Amino acid sequence: MFLIDRLKFKMQVPDKANALPGRNAPLETAQNHFVSGRDLHGDYPQNAQILYLGLGCFWGAERKFWQLPAWVTAVGYMGGLTPNPTYNEVCTGLTGHNEVVKLVYVEDDLPLSRILKTFWEIHDPTQGMRQGNDVGTQYRSGIYCTNDLQMAQAEQSKQEYQAALIAGGKSSITTEIMMAPEFYYAEEYHQQYLAKNPEGYCGLKGTGVSCPI
Repeated sequence: MFLIDRLKFKMQVPDKANALPGRNAPLETAQNHFVSGRDLHGDYPQNAQILYLGLGCFWGAERKFWQLPAWVTAVGYMGGLTPNPTYNEVCTGLTGHNEVVKLVYVEDDLPLSRILKTFWEIHDPTQGMRQGNDVGTQYRSGIYCTNDLQMAQAEQSKQEYQAALIAGGKSSITTEIMMAPEFYYAEEYHQQYLAKNPEGYCGLKGTGVSCPI
């Protein structure tokens, strides 16, 4: 019974009064991408754009996107109440954060339509605060945009994929789509985790329904 209650608790974003206090200083993290060597923090091309995606455990999610021709990827926490949270704090359910991939891309090399198609197809966006056996607010599906065009295309893609899911006998999409709140880089060992640990855990599993983008 305790386990059931604990899982229910982790599936609700806490209110501000119950959220962990966090800290003022950012966590120590990597400076460069483990695979490409590129700067994680801002030495980006002038025409680069940034999009943040939540689709379950960020280890496997990040690998999917660095395998595309993205400029650079990183992982971190977004959408919660606790400033500069640690991974252990996020896992308590008391920060409200989501595990997300920061995706820096150049449209000519990696169109937003391809990013969104990949996003919808590699996870199950109908599960609410979970992905498979990973349960909690940190595993919710989300698209966090940095401009109005991203918002419009994300919403349109959601409508198109929802129609495909219904035709395939699947449930309603629970993905949250919003302008990006503050992003906090995760600790260094999480960055490009599956490049450093090729046999590490990846719980991503799609619905089997193709996105018609």
